[in-house]
Amino acid sequence: MTERMRYECRYVDAENGKLKWEDIEVETPYLREVVTGEKPRLKTRFRACWTADALHIRFECEDDHAVATMERRDDPIYLEDVVEVFIDKSGTGAVYYEFEVSPRNIVFDALIHYNGGDKEIDVAWDAKGMHTQVLDGADGWRTYDLRIPFADLDWERGENFTPHHGAEWRWNVYRIDDDLEGNRHYWAWSPTGKVDFHIPHRFGTLAFVKE
Repeated sequence: MTERMRYECRYVDAENGKLKWEDIEVETPYLREVVTGEKPRLKTRFRACWTADALHIRFECEDDHAVATMERRDDPIYLEDVVEVFIDKSGTGAVYYEFEVSPRNIVFDALIHYNGGDKEIDVAWDAKGMHTQVLDGADGWRTYDLRIPFADLDWERGENFTPHHGAEWRWNVYRIDDDLEGNRHYWAWSPTGKVDFHIPHRFGTLAFVKE
């Protein structure tokens, strides 16, 4: 059995609501080819942390060509270039959240009900307090920032839910990229073994640490 990937997500105090991303360790290795786990065409690194009220995720993507034409929330941006995060709080794989952001900072978010390969994608669900930002660097890298309030991660009760030190969720982090020839590339933190991100048993562990 393949050992499950694990990411230690550390608590930080955000000064004036701003994070010092340079103080948060970058996850290595980079995202890998989703089927084989091999080195991808372009580098994608990420880092994450949590504050008193939200989970924060930053993608740093090497990019030589962007495909992003869609303009409305919940458009099928996964058909173009995106970064993605799936979050399963219970660890059962039965219900999880999907968040996507395009190079144009268009958001797709959905609640997924999963049952043995069959899935119901509820795009009517929205993370109302989520904030995203996309920054293009002059060095060929693009940065995506996601702030997901814990209050948006309680679809059953609609109440605020903040994790504690030692809490563990299941999650996975992905990227889809089109190259100049129109070929689609699929990359993942925890490879799923096929071109399908919706494989909950391949999610890794998101461990909350507060020292």
